[in-house]
Amino acid sequence: MASSSTDVKKIVGDLDKESFMSLLSKLIGESKYLQNNPPDLIPQEDRAVKRVLDSLLPLSTTTGGGPLVINHVTYFPGRGNVIVEYPGTVPGKMLSFVGCHMDVVTANPKDWEFDPFSLSIEGDKLRGRGTTDCLGHVALVTELMRRLAEIKPKLKSTVVAVFIANEENSSISGVGVDALVKDGLLSKLKDGPLFWIDTADKQPCIGTGGMIPWKLHVTGKLFHSGLAHKAINPLQLAMEALKEIQLRFYRDFPPYPKEEAYGFATPSTMKPTQWTYPGGGINQIPAECTISGDVRLTPFYNVKDVMEKLQEYVDDINENIGKVESRGPVSKHVLPDENLRGRSLLLSFDEAKSGVACDLNSRGFHVLCKATEEVVGHVKPYSITGSLPLIRELQDEGFDVQTAGYGLMATYHAKNEYCLFTDMRQGYQVFISMISQLEDSESAKKQKQI
Repeated sequence: MASSSTDVKKIVGDLDKESFMSLLSKLIGESKYLQNNPPDLIPQEDRAVKRVLDSLLPLSTTTGGGPLVINHVTYFPGRGNVIVEYPGTVPGKMLSFVGCHMDVVTANPKDWEFDPFSLSIEGDKLRGRGTTDCLGHVALVTELMRRLAEIKPKLKSTVVAVFIANEENSSISGVGVDALVKDGLLSKLKDGPLFWIDTADKQPCIGTGGMIPWKLHVTGKLFHSGLAHKAINPLQLAMEALKEIQLRFYRDFPPYPKEEAYGFATPSTMKPTQWTYPGGGINQIPAECTISGDVRLTPFYNVKDVMEKLQEYVDDINENIGKVESRGPVSKHVLPDENLRGRSLLLSFDEAKSGVACDLNSRGFHVLCKATEEVVGHVKPYSITGSLPLIRELQDEGFDVQTAGYGLMATYHAKNEYCLFTDMRQGYQVFISMISQLEDSESAKKQKQI
């Protein structure tokens, strides 16, 4: 039985490479059925759940073979979540590893240099869809819980692992961590640091961005391109309107002072990413078009405020359509002789997400930083305007949310995805270091004061 933080590190030891690789191979072997892109591809996360349970159930109270308390929670057939607890001795003292998701983004084998749906090894590289995001972390945290259950160290803290469904797509809700939070199944995790394990590059990720997906539909007047004075060109109107919207956005939401302290690579941005129109001949000015894009918002701005401002911009442009810049002597947005004007700049939004700025004064942050420096050799927290689901909501609910990950940002959602075994091994050592630090309450208090 372990009695100090030093004992915990010594007794738990290093990552069992053979066991980790075996489990990861099985998980990647399921990844074809874990792709999340509704309605065509709906993942069957219970295929990954089975692999996790095969490893942990023999060491659980369910079978009588060990101390792990396991709860397989399903809200949609075949799409389960798993909550695993290694009980500590002090009530209300805990830490948790959350965010390891069992769905993956899509992969087209024709575009890859190797089979995305089976694990292949090239030196230190572990290759396949989900190795970095996020089946590698599922295997890593499973191995942590398995090892704790095997050696049974006497810990003050309860260690909780939460493996979730449905992280990669939000078009279907009530399946994963959102439902677990709604049902109160994670509430007790507020009693200690919650480490969201789904980022990359072995450093604390202390800030993420909010995302506001938007569509701007513009209606003009269809006509022959040789008689441009008879048309209202929605493509040009959309370009000019979007330019004005962007100018106002960057005026109202400039770089925020805290972004530099958090190390954000970019400030908030608002830009187009897609353009569609109904089609037609090259000599035909179309009647309508739609520009789509997103706002990536640093967490110091409020998503709702930005959405209201964007709508305000569009309403004002609609009211003053004749004042919008045009191009050339005959291209106009208003045709007075026909009592026509460019009409219906219609702005709509898909589901928005808020970003998060982690608490840099929390115990969880200092424990993570110390463990990273100890294991990796240096600590350099960073922030990105990529988005993670629900962690802002968890923070708002009172959780001490910190984020980290041990895959590679360069292969995140990419073709030819891979991670490095040495990085995953260091991630395991970071986990053990954090558990060890939190065993000594006085040490933890000192860390919080740094």
